[in-house]
Amino acid sequence: MLELIKQELTESGVSPSHFISVNFEDMSYSHLQTAKALHDEITKRAAEIDGKVYLFFDEIQEVKDWEKCVNSFRVTLDCDIYITGSNAKLLSGELATYLGGRYVEFVIYPFSFAEFMELYRSIAPDESIQKCFQKYLLSGGMPYLANLRYADAPSKQYLHDLFNSVQLKDIVKRNKIRDVDLLERIVAYVMANVGTTFSATSLAKFLKNEQRTVAPETILNYIKYCCDAYLFYQVKREDLQGKQILASNEKYYIADHGIREAVFGGNTKDINLILENVVYLELLRRGYDVTVGRTGDKKIDFVCDKRGEKQYVQVVYLLAAEETIAREFGAYDTIRDNFPKYVVSLDEFDMSRNGIKHRNIRDFLMMEEWN
Repeated sequence: MLELIKQELTESGVSPSHFISVNFEDMSYSHLQTAKALHDEITKRAAEIDGKVYLFFDEIQEVKDWEKCVNSFRVTLDCDIYITGSNAKLLSGELATYLGGRYVEFVIYPFSFAEFMELYRSIAPDESIQKCFQKYLLSGGMPYLANLRYADAPSKQYLHDLFNSVQLKDIVKRNKIRDVDLLERIVAYVMANVGTTFSATSLAKFLKNEQRTVAPETILNYIKYCCDAYLFYQVKREDLQGKQILASNEKYYIADHGIREAVFGGNTKDINLILENVVYLELLRRGYDVTVGRTGDKKIDFVCDKRGEKQYVQVVYLLAAEETIAREFGAYDTIRDNFPKYVVSLDEFDMSRNGIKHRNIRDFLMMEEWN
């Protein structure tokens, strides 16, 4: 991402001689991992540049008290500053505290189906869209897989290693977790139940059956650590009639469903959950705030809001039986507003009815605008 920004700046007429780049995962910069050392080094190098300076700091969270240093540059230098960090401890609510709200944040997600298609078609140009989608459901959207030409065994190994790295570095080490076995069991449970509402109490009961007694608070803490490392996303439930957020039984989705297939397996068997996961991430990419809806005894998979513009999305594998059609379309019966309402599935035929739009899920993901 930083390279793309540099490329854009160069194309707009900025000379690369005005760029100062530091990647803090590179050991040759380990001497700059305190605010004072970094401040002194950058101030010295910036003094040798005539005009505006562009600072690029990769994995800035490795620097102790980095925010003091960055705030100081903003006061003393004529500069633009670009920073990256790969965990939510850096790029979350804390960032506002560190930088006083004077920043623009971009969250990077794995590739969408449209982005995946663009890359995969360069490797397998004759594949049908159906085959591409099947591949996407198993491989997920991690960009590096294109370098492996989406070959099964290397891709699986890479995703497994990536998962282990996140679990060990971003979760275990960062939060000083001693009971790694418990963490692994909780992660496996959440992975198996993506898109399913469950409570910490029900997970505690499940673990008790496996001879592990653990308090629900501990479970919630461990899941929060996983969300802070961007492994899982939590989605709260909303009562659409009472207009309130419900306190318990959230849903969780995994950041990349390809990781689930590589580590846990079963994406084909749990196809309905994986389709939900894919749609949820697409909604986030498009800038929606997402909750799970409930109206009376009916459930709506996704209630999406973007600056007051709403839409509702039901996700189902196939509308094969009449009762499935009645359930999925009937979920909207008590919602009287005029915002778009979708049912998306793998069916090829358009079954839209009563103002509710039915879309094939591949077409839905590829649409530039939803309206």
